Amino acid sequence: MIPGATAEAAIWCVAGLATAGVIARPYRWPEAVWALGGAMVLLAFGLISWETAWRGVGQGLDVYLFLAGMMLLSAVAQQEGLFDWAAAMATAHARGSPARLFTLVFMVGVAVTMFLSNDATAVVLTPAVYAATRAARVSNPLPYLLVCAFIANAASFVLPISNPANLVVFSAGEMPPLLDWLALFGLASLVAIATTYAMLRLTQHRALAAEILAREVEEPHLSFSAKLAAAGIAATALVLIERKHPATVVRAISWDVLLLVAGLFVLVEALNQTGLASTLAEALQRGADAAPGWTAAAAGVLVAFGSNLTNNLPAGLIAAGVVQAAAPDKVAGAILIGVDLGPNLSITGSLATILWLTALRRAGLHMGARQFLGRGSVVMIPALVLSLATLLLIA
Repeated sequence: MIPGATAEAAIWCVAGLATAGVIARPYRWPEAVWALGGAMVLLAFGLISWETAWRGVGQGLDVYLFLAGMMLLSAVAQQEGLFDWAAAMATAHARGSPARLFTLVFMVGVAVTMFLSNDATAVVLTPAVYAATRAARVSNPLPYLLVCAFIANAASFVLPISNPANLVVFSAGEMPPLLDWLALFGLASLVAIATTYAMLRLTQHRALAAEILAREVEEPHLSFSAKLAAAGIAATALVLIERKHPATVVRAISWDVLLLVAGLFVLVEALNQTGLASTLAEALQRGADAAPGWTAAAAGVLVAFGSNLTNNLPAGLIAAGVVQAAAPDKVAGAILIGVDLGPNLSITGSLATILWLTALRRAGLHMGARQFLGRGSVVMIPALVLSLATLLLIA
């Protein structure tokens, strides 16, 4: 049996290496390989028990069902051309104006993120926007593609279903009812979206000066099946908002994503075994008792920047234990904003941004880490500060 202090140090080491593997993807191995590999190393060396591992996996049930349902809906909508139609309609209605096209793509991105999650915006809307800009003969499609990356995180706390991390931070038993959620996050999310739009426009004003060569873009026919898909998305979104789960999710599911999430849950459960959550919860409780406003602001900022070091899903999993143990509503809300909005700083901040980067590379485009960081610092920091300030004023 490994001594306690040595075991805790080993758990931290394995979890850190596994998280680094998820972010950096050495040898281009899938993210799930590194997360599950870390979990298996912990089990193989007796650092955690099988009971602990299964408890970690079981805690993610709501997230697995949510992700599976969203992937199913997204796949159906994409297959029926719904996203291509939406992007093409935005391009056609721009009537040759880059600024108008930018705004319309932004609005489509907000809608997709709200009702289908930020991962759907990254995975299916990004290729559709790229195809639409090519059809419009846009000389520089990057400003419109950046919209997909930034709005995927900025609009991800409008509704509980807008980001899987929301289900992580607030467990099924702790998730606020819809009206309470909107009262807590509604105005703050609008501030985050508006600030993101303004700052992103500021960073892209030169690129948006490029002319759109094709003023007439053919509007694709929206089939009856696509209309049914849109109706299904709306209906299912309403059901999910009420915290019920889709009955059957079998096809069109990226199982490796679910395995990645399961592996991360195990790693975080192992970290909690070292007393991480209880230590953070005690510190947070002391701060909340002494100065709740400042504690909430500090927690939101720290989680936001920390999400870019570890990816926001592990950060959200760690924060979840703290939120459920001690955090009042104001502090819990600030933590969730940090988890959702913070990843707009870097390309490794969230799974959605990583998926967006993959879609970009498939299109033959490149966005370096430093290049994204330069834009992200201008866009994310003001949005974070203003949305946290709004939350603290109304909470």
